[in-house]
Amino acid sequence: MAEDEHGGELRTANSSDRSGNSGTALIAAESFEDPGHPEHGHRVTDSDPNKEKNAQRWIVALFWVSLVASIFAIVAYFVWPISREDITSVRGNNFFIGIGIALAMLAVGVGTVAWAKYLMKDEEMSEARHKTGASPATAKRVGEIFAQADAESGFSRRKLLRNSLITAVLALPLPGIVLLRDLYNGNNEHPVKLLSETMWDEGVRLVRDPSGTPIKASDVTVGSAFHVIPEGLNDLGHDELLNAKAKAVVLLMRLPEDRLNERPEREGWSYHGIVAYSKVCTHVGCPVALYEQQTHHLLCPCHQSQFDVTNHCEVIFGPAGRPLPQLPITVDNDGYLVAQSDFHEPVGPTFWERRNDYNV
Repeated sequence: MAEDEHGGELRTANSSDRSGNSGTALIAAESFEDPGHPEHGHRVTDSDPNKEKNAQRWIVALFWVSLVASIFAIVAYFVWPISREDITSVRGNNFFIGIGIALAMLAVGVGTVAWAKYLMKDEEMSEARHKTGASPATAKRVGEIFAQADAESGFSRRKLLRNSLITAVLALPLPGIVLLRDLYNGNNEHPVKLLSETMWDEGVRLVRDPSGTPIKASDVTVGSAFHVIPEGLNDLGHDELLNAKAKAVVLLMRLPEDRLNERPEREGWSYHGIVAYSKVCTHVGCPVALYEQQTHHLLCPCHQSQFDVTNHCEVIFGPAGRPLPQLPITVDNDGYLVAQSDFHEPVGPTFWERRNDYNV
């Protein structure tokens, strides 16, 4: 390693000539001076006070637009409600709420970026890296940096700008809070109790969905699967029917009896290999409706949870948190399949308050 006459380092590198013989070549590494920062172009808001004031007015206007849009999203939730009688009403509800929330987020985002781009101090700088520490001198310097940043951004000085930003940001989560809060009505029963009680009861026949035809045990062959509802469900009114069906839907299957691994406490819940399980997935409530005859697995098409029917529908894959609830069944005097009782646990998704207030 040596230096050339210009102060550059000379490095050696192995190379080969055309005849294939090894040789040594010298590569000169030129030294360069630090070019520094390019000439900085100043913004019009730095040199023209009127432009600065106009930019501030526009940014304040954007923050107020965000506030108004957040309020609009809340109002839209009530002005364009979702009607159970007209499912197309969900379009208007989602459209106007979405417009409000999107505009609120867009306006506050654009306003914040514009504040940084046009009003905060515009100065290029470079700073050497150093080890951080917690010494008094460092802490003092950090405080000075924050004070300088505050002065340069104008956060404390530009009160109208600052307060409009704070107001817009505070209003942003309000539509979500209102929408989520409205999902719970204090007059409703506790969700654990609601999901623990369905139309199934002792002696209620299992009938086909949606025809309502009763099912005899002899109709269920090995490998077959039936979508089942409780008898009498179709006699309910529209809204009541939908609510009751959402909890009571069942999938009925028949397996070879030697394939069932029944726990002692559940002996007698099946009938000659015929078993019935809730169709409501224990993940987020999607309908479990895909039955694989060879493996005896149930599949939820929403998030791919799989349940093993031979082992009380235990979860063998996917995000479901617990097995599907089993409906105890038997036959009546006419050979029709009937329920022995309701489910012995809440149906539907697993949620954290399932066991808080009820011993189920």
